[in-house]
Amino acid sequence: MYPQQIHTYMQQFFKENHCPILSHHPHYLIVQLTVEMDKRIMNRPYYWQYVESTGEEPNPAQLTFITDKNQLVENVRGEVIHFGSPRLHQLFQVTNELGAFVQMYEQTEANPHVQPILTPWFGVNYKIAYYCDQTKERLHSLGINLMTGEIRDGFHESLLEKDLTATASANSFQLPYIIKPLRALERLDALIEQHIQQDDHTWAEEAKKRWEKDLAVLEFFYEGVDNRPESYEIEKEALAQQYEARIKIDIISGGLFYLK
Repeated sequence: MYPQQIHTYMQQFFKENHCPILSHHPHYLIVQLTVEMDKRIMNRPYYWQYVESTGEEPNPAQLTFITDKNQLVENVRGEVIHFGSPRLHQLFQVTNELGAFVQMYEQTEANPHVQPILTPWFGVNYKIAYYCDQTKERLHSLGINLMTGEIRDGFHESLLEKDLTATASANSFQLPYIIKPLRALERLDALIEQHIQQDDHTWAEEAKKRWEKDLAVLEFFYEGVDNRPESYEIEKEALAQQYEARIKIDIISGGLFYLK
């Protein structure tokens, strides 16, 4: 996930959760949290217990998020955000808690002579994590046209350019989908699995070599020991867990979108 993608995601996240963006720079954001968002991400329950018990005026936090530290030329102090950082993972979790799947409509201009037709699309944002003694994560956003079966990569990015709301325009007509969302999800899941199969897996081979090297060191220390202690088995199992290559796929968010 590139810095600009992180920046766009965070901008959209706070916008959707009604947190005013006080300063919007290409490489950082200054955000005023709402009371609800402060309670979710700031981890200060005692402060909110005090405010609610005494009736004090609430003072939710104001945060500065730096999304591309390498490109920043100004002297800005804030929290550096990158893919895999605890804060970004926290925002992903909040997205899941607040409702990962939505149904939204692209807004259309009012015209009594024309009835805009909206086509149903099903979009899913996936996170693919590659685990061994090192971790690599990627985001993939896919959308599928529920009328034609056309699949579009970078679907989330294309939605950011559209005016979407939770209710349809009064004069629009929504086409009924032919491909059911469950079937659409199966197709997108299969495409993600195919992408993983075609990916470069030298990372797993390199992890195995490091595993074998560390295991050889362990065996050297216990060479000639007939009755090896329990600590040997514990260390051996720890190495196996550390270097074992595995892949995890998570759905971050998604939904049904009616688009022009």
